[in-house]
Amino acid sequence: MKQSKIVDFFRIEKAAEGGAVRPAKCGLSQDAKRRKRRSLVMHKKKRRLLPFVPTADRVRRLEQMASAATALTSSKMEFSNELTYVPSMAPISANQAKLEEGGMQVLSKEDKETIEFCRSMLKRGECPPLLVVFDSHEGFTVQADAYIKDLTFLTEYAGDVDYLKNRENDGCDSIMTLLSPADPSQKLVICPDKRGNIARFINGINNHTP
Repeated sequence: MKQSKIVDFFRIEKAAEGGAVRPAKCGLSQDAKRRKRRSLVMHKKKRRLLPFVPTADRVRRLEQMASAATALTSSKMEFSNELTYVPSMAPISANQAKLEEGGMQVLSKEDKETIEFCRSMLKRGECPPLLVVFDSHEGFTVQADAYIKDLTFLTEYAGDVDYLKNRENDGCDSIMTLLSPADPSQKLVICPDKRGNIARFINGINNHTP
């Protein structure tokens, strides 16, 4: 729970840690709103990603981050918010969106801005309102520590990138598909067994190890 240890564990930008939370830029300009009101055509409202809202109480945020740090260290994992490419596994060149069979969904400009805003908050130590708790039957699980609206962006799945063919008999219970090309031998997965973040514990998989 020492703030200095939390800052070091999550590699928080110390100069910015504890800064004020700024709302993500979104919505329409006043002129655009007036044009919209004058329009006689009704359009379905687009559903956009929302940025998470960090807990205002800094002490409570430290408790949230401490719970995640405890779960990660207990699982013998290093913290990482990024995909990592280890020389003995899949190279970064193998992860190309154009290889996805059937095509890849493209994020809107607004959703990209939301994700970038959330990334910047995480670097400042402003985490989503989540607590990692231990259950004797299920292992580490995640609970919401505040009300979270639908379509709120919380975190990105992180870990080592590898070919599925190398992990078919792997004991990790939290492997997630990253890329599904037409060639099955080139299918990529994210493996959060050595590196990862809180997403490792909110994937709905039983994390218990006897």
